[in-house]
This record gives sequence, structure tokens and C-alpha cells, in this order.
Amino acid sequence: MFKPELLNFYFNYLSNSLVSYMNFSKTRVMKKISSFLLITVISLNIMCAQDRITGETFATRSEVIAKHGMAATSQPLATQVALDILKKGGNAIDAAIAANATLGLMEPTGNGMGGDLFAIIWDAKTQKLYGLNASGRSPKSLSLEYFKENGLEKIPSHGPLPVSVPGCVDGWFEMHKKFGSMKMTEILDPAITYAREGFPVSELIAYYWGRSVPFLKKFPNFTETFTINGKAPAKGEIFKNPYLANTLEKIAKGGRDIFYKGEIAEEIDRYMKEMGGFLSYEDLSNHKSEWIEPISANYRGYDVWELPPNGQGTAALQILNILEGYDIVSMGFGSTEYIHVFTEAKKLAFEDRAKYYSDMDFNDIPIEKLISKKYSDERRKLINLDRAARNYPAGELEKGNTIYLTIADEFGNMVSLIQSNYRGMGSGMTPKGLGFILQDRGELFSLDENHMNCYAPDKRPFHTIIPAFITKNGKPYMSFGVMGGSLQPQGHAQIVINMIDFGMNLQEAGDAPRIRHGGSSQPTGEIMKDGGTLYLESGIDYEVIRELMKKGHKIMFDLGGYGGYQAIMYDNENGVYYGASESRKDGQAAGY
Repeated sequence: MFKPELLNFYFNYLSNSLVSYMNFSKTRVMKKISSFLLITVISLNIMCAQDRITGETFATRSEVIAKHGMAATSQPLATQVALDILKKGGNAIDAAIAANATLGLMEPTGNGMGGDLFAIIWDAKTQKLYGLNASGRSPKSLSLEYFKENGLEKIPSHGPLPVSVPGCVDGWFEMHKKFGSMKMTEILDPAITYAREGFPVSELIAYYWGRSVPFLKKFPNFTETFTINGKAPAKGEIFKNPYLANTLEKIAKGGRDIFYKGEIAEEIDRYMKEMGGFLSYEDLSNHKSEWIEPISANYRGYDVWELPPNGQGTAALQILNILEGYDIVSMGFGSTEYIHVFTEAKKLAFEDRAKYYSDMDFNDIPIEKLISKKYSDERRKLINLDRAARNYPAGELEKGNTIYLTIADEFGNMVSLIQSNYRGMGSGMTPKGLGFILQDRGELFSLDENHMNCYAPDKRPFHTIIPAFITKNGKPYMSFGVMGGSLQPQGHAQIVINMIDFGMNLQEAGDAPRIRHGGSSQPTGEIMKDGGTLYLESGIDYEVIRELMKKGHKIMFDLGGYGGYQAIMYDNENGVYYGASESRKDGQAAGY
């Protein structure tokens, strides 16, 4: 049997010989033959490539390590904005707001000030975690009867009906009031400057932008605001948004009230009336964010923190609680056994997600029972290790593109922040001259009167976007998030398992091939009946796929839909931050 290094030597020798022969061949035919053989040899060499010198065999790279500060966002220019704020003396909260504002300009395909925001913040001064729910409510003037009278069985995905109050801007000012240190004029200045001068659009954002324009251009003001001569900006093309620059400048000087009670609110009210919508000035003026207590579950000595509903973070904790009862380490990463139990645990958690997760102001949701070890022990008994379930009943208890960013500073503060318009660029509702699109999060309400997530006026819809945090022995350990609709709690659980059970580092944990199960019962009322579909990212062994199919899993391949990941970990022993950002997005982790 050949030794790897000897095989590699032969590949290199043959490749170099073919290159020389191709260069000196006198006929086109011989050049083409040499070129074909060279491609074949290179392909074989890749297939037989040696393992990386450090770490896992799948495609990954080293973590970023820095002492004073770290930023990880889904756009490199936004990461640099955050670092600039930190270097000027701002803290992690200031930098997070600056980065989010910049991402609203540079990545309108996933977020913007027309959407909602959630955050988990570690405050170094009080040595405590704080949760912020900056999601908006449904219009007071829109009733459930309206949908019935108009024969609607579900809320439309675009147009005026799914629009709820945008909570992002109020979220910025709540964070700033409680923890910020710089003036808002300084914090928002980088986004304002980029909006006026323009920025080069990156590859993945250009791709999603191009997919959105043909569908959204029918809505008034969209084309004028978000295209260049009627087309989406291409990769590398400079895009400017002077309307957004003006809006940000007004907010920086006039505060949050100019958005919710001033001229911006008035323009939104006027536009929505013109479009036959219901979101009003009154809805905006009555909006407020809420500081809430994060919830947690301990997984093998690590406390994993999420926010309670109306988000879906509880599902990640439920999945981890169920899986803690298995010897995951002995199963091995990417094994049939691991993928099977993970998928079944996800199905169990998502049945509860469909039934119970909703606005806690309208429902008495038994969160403590849902995330209890006792309840997870009961649910785990339903899993058959040899067969995939077609459906699970929800537990009986007593009474979605996005952006994610995380920032850490030299003072020890850490921010885990997620923000979204929901369906990519949102509802398509583009108020004149403001530079942003209103979200369509209201689509996720159910129209079933018996459902906890049933539509009601002034109610917060179910949310897919969730930030996460991990502490160990009461100290900050890791701030992280995974974008991507219903993948998010599945992704959170996989990141935790990759690091704690499989011993991956921060970067490897995000780069590792992911699994995503789709088709579970939904908070909008749809019920899983056929077991759903298991999507496997490239990198899972084919023999594993065959064994999973034997267990009854319906498996499909999907190029996308596996989310995007950013993370920062604090190494208390060495006093340094580790940063990670993955290749599924255009993102960057950087520190100083």
C-alpha cells in the first residue's frame, strides 16, 4: 500500500510533467490531451489529499485570536466598522449598533431598520446576562375577522398585510441607553458615510439581491431605492442609498422618537394607507422594546442561554436536553446513529414549538417545564433508535434570511445580536424616500382561532431569529448565532455538540457539515404527517446516508439552507478572544 507522502510525490511529479508537455506541445490536439490529463490528475490528487496539519479533515481554517476586541459579522466591511468603533474607545454595545446599521445598508437581503431585533448582552460591570426583545406588534386596526371576510387561509408573504411594527431602531436606543458609551451621531456615522459614498456589493449578497428584484420591483419605490438602472447591483458594483443616509442622519440627531413619533412615522403611516395596509402612526408611537430574562439549560456542564418566546430559542434547549441522555461522543460526528437521534430530538422539540411558542403576553406558556430535564426524559422515551418517526404528538403540559453579529470589547462586554426583515428583503413595502423596506414577520401568525400563535391585534408574531450565549461556572464563555429560519435552533444545538462532544474548535464547529430537518409542524398551523425531509450538506459519508434511508428517513440534497455562523469565545486563562465566521456567508471575524 502506498504511503500518502509517496502518493503525493507521484501526483506532483506527474502534474509538473504534464504542464511542461502542454507548454511545449506543437499541436492543439496534444495540448488539449495534456490539459485533460492534467485536470484528471489534479482531481485525483484532491480526492487523495492528506489531512490538514491541524484540526478536522473538512474544509475549514484557523480561528482569529486577539486580546483587546473581536468582531464577527456577515460582511467584512461591517466587521471593520465595529473594530473602528472599538478602537475609538467605544464598547461592544456601541460597535454592535454601528455594525447592524451598516449591515442594514450593505445586506438589505437579510436585515434593515424595517425589521426586528433580539440580543443577549453580557455586561462586565454587573457580571450578568441581559436579554432584549425588540420585536414589534401587529397593527391594532387589523382584526382576525378581516382575514376571514376576505377568504384568506393564511397571511400573505408580501404586500401590506404581513407588516408589523419594526422594532430595530428602538432596540438600538434601548441598548444604547442601558449600556452605550459613545454618542449616537458617532455610532451611526460609518453607515451614513457608506450610504452616501457607496460600497462594493459582495458576491453572496449580490446573488440574493438579484433573486429579489424581479419579484419586489412591482411595489412602489422599491426600484428607485434598491436598484441601479432597474437592476440589482452586481458583484463589485458600487451601490449608494442616499435615502437611507438621510434617514440614519435624522435618527442620529433626533433620537428614536423621530422614527416612532416624528416625520419617519408619518411617512410610514401615509405609505401604508396608500397601499391599503393597516400599520399606522398610532402603532409606531405605542411601540416599546422589552428587557427580558434569558432562559437556559445545562449541557454537560455548560449553561446554554436563549431568549424565551415569541422566538424559537427554547427549541435549541429542548434538543440539547434530549440529546444529553445519549453517549454522543461514542457515536462519532457524522455517524448514522448521531444524525438519527439528532433528527428525532429535533422533531420532538419542533412539535412543542408549533404548539406552544407564541407571544407570552397573550398566553401562559410553561417554559420552565418545556426546558426541564424531567420533561426531556419523558420525551426521549418516544425515540426509536432503529426507525424514523413519521410524526410525534406535542407534549401535554400543565397550565425565515437574517444577519447575526457578535462583538466583544477590552472591558469584557459581549453582545450576541440577530436582526431580520424575515423573507429576505421583507414585505416589499418601501416608504418613499426612507431607504428601507418594512418587514413581513406577520406572515408567521396562524389564522386558527384555537392556536396560541393565532393572529390578534397588538400581538407579537412567532419569530425564527434567535441569539445565543454560553456561560461556564457563571462566567462568559461564548457568544454565537446561526442564521437561517427554522435551521437556527438546529444549528445552535449542532454548534454546542460539535464543540463539547466532538472537541472541535470555534471555527471547525461552524464549518463542519450540517444537517437540517424540514417539514415539522409549524406555528402557522401546518402539521407534519410524513416524517418530513432530512437535508444533508456535502461531507456526509454515502454509507451513512444509505443507513439513514434504511431507518426510514427521507433524504434530499440542498446546496443552501444551512445558515451562516458567527461566534466569539473568551479564553479566561489567557485573557484572549477567539473569533469565527464561516464560508457559507461573506462574513469575517477580526480582532485587534
